[in-house]
Amino acid sequence: MLAAVIGATTCLPATFLVACGAEHRTAEAPAGTPPDASVAAGSAAIAAAMRGSHRSPGAADRDKYRHPVETLASFGFTPTMTVLDVGPGAGYYTELLAPALAKDGLYIATNTEPPSTAPEPSLSGWGPYAGVRFDEMLRASPALYGKVQVVRVDYEKPKLNLDGRVDMVLLMREVHMMQNWGTLDVWLREIHRALKPNGVLGVVDHRAAPGVADAVATCKQTGYVPEAWVIAKIEAAGFALAGKSEINANPRDTKDHPNGVWSLPPSFYAGPLFSPHPAGAADRAKYAAIGESDRMTLKFVRVADGAAR
Repeated sequence: MLAAVIGATTCLPATFLVACGAEHRTAEAPAGTPPDASVAAGSAAIAAAMRGSHRSPGAADRDKYRHPVETLASFGFTPTMTVLDVGPGAGYYTELLAPALAKDGLYIATNTEPPSTAPEPSLSGWGPYAGVRFDEMLRASPALYGKVQVVRVDYEKPKLNLDGRVDMVLLMREVHMMQNWGTLDVWLREIHRALKPNGVLGVVDHRAAPGVADAVATCKQTGYVPEAWVIAKIEAAGFALAGKSEINANPRDTKDHPNGVWSLPPSFYAGPLFSPHPAGAADRAKYAAIGESDRMTLKFVRVADGAAR
């Protein structure tokens, strides 16, 4: 079954802008393999997984907004890496990375401890119900996900216990939530510990409009965060910006929606913020025409140990 998701070729546009010299690589490729060939192999594996019949309903509809092949290539993803996906949610990237890493790499995802009683379904993608659904997805397809490792964490007080084992950590639309919950600093410390020397932290998140004066308030009210603020915050935690990409930019996003980023797909929330209600047909069509949010795509490299302690 895994063999069906391996083996394709894809061409990447020149969207990745290197900020600090030569692009950084972490995981070792087979002897004699050029770094670009290793990244191309990773891109081919992701592209093949995107075509797989295992993907959840609606997942492929998000590809045009999330550009997973190009996004992961901009981080330097290769199929021999150990990759930690923090907060995988419904598993959009799990469905792509787990098959791509199954042969020669390792996919690790965070999740909470299962609740003692069955949680109630919620319109929100957060909370115990989302964690239960993720576990169920893994159990339902052991041929695809049997090698996946799950790290059980308390998201408010995370402890990864992965010191120096990880080549790449992904924060896919997680920074804004961590900031709003007051956990961003502790998460960055744990991620720094988990990464190998010169390991990569890949960040994709909702980008605030230029000139935002109060980054913290804007994030809390709308879910958008200023790119410069994110860079400064992460660099202060012991990382160096290694590059950025505009592959997930969306100029149609005016960033002035009643429920911030949660007005847009895939949430389509209406009503009071953090008390989500589905939008009506007219609003849904309006926000569907905009698409998912304008997003920054940032690559960081772990630097000196002392900087993050």
